Amino acid sequence: MWDKSYLEKLSERNAKAQAGGGAARVEKQHSQGKLTARERLEILFDKGTFKEIGAMRLSQSIELPESKRIYGDGVVTGYGKINGRPVYACSQDFTVSGGSLGSAHAKKICHVMDLALDSMVPFISINDGGGARIEEGVSSLDGYSGIFARNTWASGVIPQISVILGPCAGGACYSPAITDFIFMTEKTSQMFITGPAVVKAVTAEVVTPDQLGGAGVHSSKSGVAHFVYKDDKECLEGVRNLLKYLPQSNTDKSVAQVGTIVDKSADIEEIIPDNFKRAYDVRDVLKCFADKDSFLEIQPEFAKNVVIGFIRLDGNVIGVVANQPKYLAGSLDVDASDKAARFVRFCDSFNIPILTLEDVPGYMPGTKQEHNGIIRHGAKLLFAYAEATVPRVTLILRKAYGGAYIAMNSKNLGADCVFALPIAQIAVMGAEGAVDILRRKEIAASAEPAKLREQYINEYEEKYLNPYIAAGNGFIDEVIEPKSVRDRLVSAFENLKNKKKAILWKKHGNIPL
Repeated sequence: MWDKSYLEKLSERNAKAQAGGGAARVEKQHSQGKLTARERLEILFDKGTFKEIGAMRLSQSIELPESKRIYGDGVVTGYGKINGRPVYACSQDFTVSGGSLGSAHAKKICHVMDLALDSMVPFISINDGGGARIEEGVSSLDGYSGIFARNTWASGVIPQISVILGPCAGGACYSPAITDFIFMTEKTSQMFITGPAVVKAVTAEVVTPDQLGGAGVHSSKSGVAHFVYKDDKECLEGVRNLLKYLPQSNTDKSVAQVGTIVDKSADIEEIIPDNFKRAYDVRDVLKCFADKDSFLEIQPEFAKNVVIGFIRLDGNVIGVVANQPKYLAGSLDVDASDKAARFVRFCDSFNIPILTLEDVPGYMPGTKQEHNGIIRHGAKLLFAYAEATVPRVTLILRKAYGGAYIAMNSKNLGADCVFALPIAQIAVMGAEGAVDILRRKEIAASAEPAKLREQYINEYEEKYLNPYIAAGNGFIDEVIEPKSVRDRLVSAFENLKNKKKAILWKKHGNIPL
């Protein structure tokens, strides 16, 4: 038998590692409405499956006083199962040196990132730290370099999710920015490159942490955050839910999940007005054919003129990009183009078919959009769709005008199937704009200009603004009745499920960033 001292020493060290920064700091964490690093992992992973790696790792910095050299070095790393599938994760411990990143801390994170990539499984990073550890100087900055490099190497290979459950400042922000999805909580999350004190010193602007980089800012204005929840528990449960829609890697496919089939396609006729000046909520259209309660919207508060997210059709995961007529008439602007393009590229990276619901009057006009680079940003969406090799189906609901028609997964951009409803209008522009350009002189010379203009508009709509010209030229595959929408979408994706598309070899394209 072993001497009891061996196991006693192990137990003692495990207890120290589990204690983190001590009871007082744990209590302070709880008083701020935050859970500890290990409590968060218990919620995130299936019960009893998480196994820790590197619990007794210590900082080797000679600049760090002995009192701050604590087992684990401020981050819990390891692996386990979420929804029955393996995942690697790290969780920063704010009770240890404010969760700041030192050399040992960074090496622990890099190690589990390497394991996740080697194992081809998702990686989740829970962020709650004050940035680089000042006492360790350039070693801390070097640690970030290793993390950023691995984020980049893993991009498009395994899903990467960042969960911001406290401060995430300075260089620490760039790791989440490279990952696929960012989760935040309403009251305890902040992300910013420079904090309020620095902002005040440099610009004299007085701002609170929440005003500078809280969840409200990043979910609605900057577009940095994809999901926002009330507290730690709801946020981590949200991560578990997202993972149900994602494959383990780019060599895998999302798991089909049997649900309740919904087919209210006939209701689409009641939802979409044939008066093109009237708005509607495109999410109501989705509810007519997506499996019940399967729609998971992403970035719902940012760039509301386009809707993105995942649905299930017959249990299979489909990525959705849809114009939203409720906001800016569904037009494409700088932010909407960025939002949709990145989602298309994510779906294409991870073998998720894409459904595009189109009702777009064009790119948003005006000096603000032009000066903000609508040409450059709008081109991202064109590039993303044209590059995508996954099954791609488009349904034109109503308007499909100009360059925006092309950008929203048009036939010659590489769409596999393009369907249109009978009220769809596919043209360079709407009738009013076209008549004002083409018939300007005749209208100006008329004794009754308003009446003549109305006549020309009606003639233009009758002759050009219908889906049958496009169908006759092969730009759409079929004009379909609303009641057959679900059936046609399901059958299209079913027949495309084994699609393989050869592409020219290249290191990568040069997307207009």
